[in-house]
Amino acid sequence: MNKFEVFNETNEKIDVEEEKKIIKYALKHENLKNVEFNVIFVDSKTIKKINREYRNIDRVTDVISFALEDGDENINFEFGRLLGDIYICVDKMKEQAEEYGHSILREQGFLTVHGLLHLLGYDHMTKEEEKIMFEKQELILDGYGLKR
Repeated sequence: MNKFEVFNETNEKIDVEEEKKIIKYALKHENLKNVEFNVIFVDSKTIKKINREYRNIDRVTDVISFALEDGDENINFEFGRLLGDIYICVDKMKEQAEEYGHSILREQGFLTVHGLLHLLGYDHMTKEEEKIMFEKQELILDGYGLKR
């Protein structure tokens, strides 16, 4: 059984129930069982601080994933794999939804799936990695009904 928590550490309204449905769909799509992780919604100030402290980048970003697994090494416990945490900046999420001309929910889903794929080891540092990761993201989002 998968375990995940969704935390809203902002004063903004987040549809937590819809977030949980998106996560469940993504986990099912990826055939994941017995994984544990958190999704934490934060404001610009908080994500900037996290970005500065852990990545030495002094700016606001949309999503940061802290993957506990490294490469092929899975961290297995009695319940399964402990994946890590996903931090999503609500301010950036809203800004990008407007910029890209789609709903806030679509952007929320995109950032959630993007963060989850990072926890699973996917990246987009090269063109090849980007192609694989972004195609997978679109498949999950389209399948859930969050098309562009």
